[in-house]
Amino acid sequence: MDGGNIPITMKSKVKIGPAVEDGLDVSARPFKILVVDDSPIDRKLLEQALSQEQYTVLSAKSGQEAIQLFAEHRPPLVITDWLMPDLTGIELCRRIRLEFQESYTYIIILTAMTEKDKLVKGLGAGADDYLTKPFHANELLARVGVGRRIADLHRQIEAKSRVLEELALTDAMTGLLNRRGIELWAGRELSAAARHDFPLWAVMADMVNFKSVNDTYGHDAGDAVLKGFAEILKTNTRSADICGRIGGEEFLIVLTHTNRDGATLAIERIREKFLAQRFRFRGQDVVVTASFGIAGHSRHQSQNFNRLLTQADAALYSAKQLGRNRVELAATEINPVESNQGPSQ
Repeated sequence: MDGGNIPITMKSKVKIGPAVEDGLDVSARPFKILVVDDSPIDRKLLEQALSQEQYTVLSAKSGQEAIQLFAEHRPPLVITDWLMPDLTGIELCRRIRLEFQESYTYIIILTAMTEKDKLVKGLGAGADDYLTKPFHANELLARVGVGRRIADLHRQIEAKSRVLEELALTDAMTGLLNRRGIELWAGRELSAAARHDFPLWAVMADMVNFKSVNDTYGHDAGDAVLKGFAEILKTNTRSADICGRIGGEEFLIVLTHTNRDGATLAIERIREKFLAQRFRFRGQDVVVTASFGIAGHSRHQSQNFNRLLTQADAALYSAKQLGRNRVELAATEINPVESNQGPSQ
């Protein structure tokens, strides 16, 4: 499920995605190098030297073209000439450091200048290394090799950080978001709902006879029920919505851009599908049901997600008191616009 600004995907059982796997195994994808020089001869010399190793070389004849190629390909290493007609190598270095901060790029400046103060200026602008012209091919490859080791290390660290961030927001049992993950996403979405005046609904769900399943058939059976319910949530919510497990047998769903009837219909569909599911334990078919409480956000209310959860929890309590295995709406005033806004589910 789409996590908004949270860089994680929750539609399926939590797993390391291909992009993260590539980051952890840096040998899994080609190592790209962006060569920037306005001289076609120097570009050719660089390309020929780099062709001795298995690098994917991108070439740009100007600083502006380099920025475009960098934005498209995000190469982990850049070799740039110092003096160019539009952007100097120093300016290019500064722009890369300023505009592309989500991942590290190793930058080597190529220059005919040998004055130490100029070279120090280049390093101060964010370059990692420099090489003087005319360069020796073996020295170039050696410096590029150092840059690759450092760039690969950064990629591994970045990939591991993404994995840890995803795991910190994920319920290990179901692969759904945990409470922290939902609150991060929903807090931003609630602010957007108030700002742009679109409906947002919080839905608390609780399994009715889950404890008896655990007590009668064991915790493995309980785990199977939790996973079964999570799968129903994943397959019956839109990418604009989100769902998660907040603890025990309690789950939370957040719906956006749908009216009261659409929200109720969506949750009734989930309730019915879970009711129709049969779990088989010790040769017996077991039915587990769930109750749901829905609360809607009004633009006149404070942007407090915990308050919305309290209202949804009160509606859930009403559903349990009125017979369980049912859906109840919170007895709160909803913005009248929400009754007509948004497509139904």
